[in-house]
Amino acid sequence: MADTAQIPPESSPAPGPDNKPVEVKWYRSVLYNATILGLCSFAAPGLWGAMNSLGAGGSQSPYLVNTGNALTFCLMVVSCWLTSGIVKYIGIKGALFVGTIGYAPYSAGLYLNNRYGVQWLVIVGAALCGISAGIFWAAEAAIAIAYPEPRNRSRMVAYWLTYTRVGQILGGAVNLGLNVDRNEAGKVSHTVYLIFIALQASGTLIALLINRPSQVQRANGVPVQLSTFDNPWKEFKATTRTFFDRRFLLIVLWIGQGVYSEAVFFTYNALWFSVRARALGSFVSGIVAVICGNLLGVWLDQNQIALRKRSRWAFLVILTLQGAWWLWLTVNVTEYQRTQPTFDWVDPGFGRAFGVFVFLVIGFQLNYNFSYFIIGQLSSSPQEIIRFSALLRGTESAWQAVSYGLNAIPIIAAVGGPYINFGLWGISVFPAWLVIKEFGVSKDDLSLEGQAEEVGGEESSKTKE
Repeated sequence: MADTAQIPPESSPAPGPDNKPVEVKWYRSVLYNATILGLCSFAAPGLWGAMNSLGAGGSQSPYLVNTGNALTFCLMVVSCWLTSGIVKYIGIKGALFVGTIGYAPYSAGLYLNNRYGVQWLVIVGAALCGISAGIFWAAEAAIAIAYPEPRNRSRMVAYWLTYTRVGQILGGAVNLGLNVDRNEAGKVSHTVYLIFIALQASGTLIALLINRPSQVQRANGVPVQLSTFDNPWKEFKATTRTFFDRRFLLIVLWIGQGVYSEAVFFTYNALWFSVRARALGSFVSGIVAVICGNLLGVWLDQNQIALRKRSRWAFLVILTLQGAWWLWLTVNVTEYQRTQPTFDWVDPGFGRAFGVFVFLVIGFQLNYNFSYFIIGQLSSSPQEIIRFSALLRGTESAWQAVSYGLNAIPIIAAVGGPYINFGLWGISVFPAWLVIKEFGVSKDDLSLEGQAEEVGGEESSKTKE
């Protein structure tokens, strides 16, 4: 990676591979594609997260919704793994489109359960969501890593992920407005779901606006390289081999400690807070997480600072904060299991209970952003971008399936989830460090993007779009 390169404005002509100016059209630019990808993420996983940030999908009891979410993530493991082969037939744009389809049925299931007590569509909707969402997750990750210039990648990833968190912010704002007078435990207004269903359905149309890789115009003139093998079976086997790459295996626990937390803090929100306090938590935590995630992106793209220093300091800050927050949550839930409170914002002790939820959402966002940074450093070919992206999202899904499944069990939901996550954090640090400490140490150890800059955007082998 070129650590000392200066960042040209994306809207200005920049020297291409043949030293001729490159005039970037706004509708082909990296920023345009990051915005379209962000809007898709807002409509699909963003609003999925918005409902879950209300605590158990907005329902009074978290156990049915956690069961449905566990099914979703189990199916996502499979569909993520197969995505690199699917891209061969429908392209990365088609994969993004197909991936948005299953989210609205999931929301419809939550609506029927909330309003009429119907439970079967929660499970069916979760299954449909899992099948499509795995394809969406792998496709959006590949686009987010491959499309930006290397020196801007972390900022573009943070910008894209901002839209996902905006879904949570919107969900919290809508629900807070509808339930501001409800200072008791219970389920949220069913009107919230109708708004979400309409917005999620729009995500399918927005996905059609994304550019294919060959259409993207980078400011540095280097073309986007995003390719797979012609044979899907070969691609599936190559993805499986990539999973057993030593470097990826070493970060599996680190990925897990970051995403396992989602079910933990959403369940915590559902169990111990009033309806309006849950909505406030969704709203406030989303805003703060967006700010922190973008600050991390800016730090990781400070190319005048050595890659070695950037990656190590980011890792140190994230792991230290995560440990502090898990200790805080563990103390809280141990006490709450005994006292069984329902906190509203007018109650004594609300700040202590509420603050750790906000910080854990921040931690989730920081871990997410940093995971993409790690995958970008590990990828050394256009094919590996898709494979590592699919494996990252598949691994996240596997951990979240376990997390939501365990948090469907009452005693684990109450106290076991934080205990498990705290322990998982503790055992993940050293293996992840073995990978992080190698970043920026050897000048010969370049990521795909660093190689592309050095050769001036030399064209790769055939690219399937």
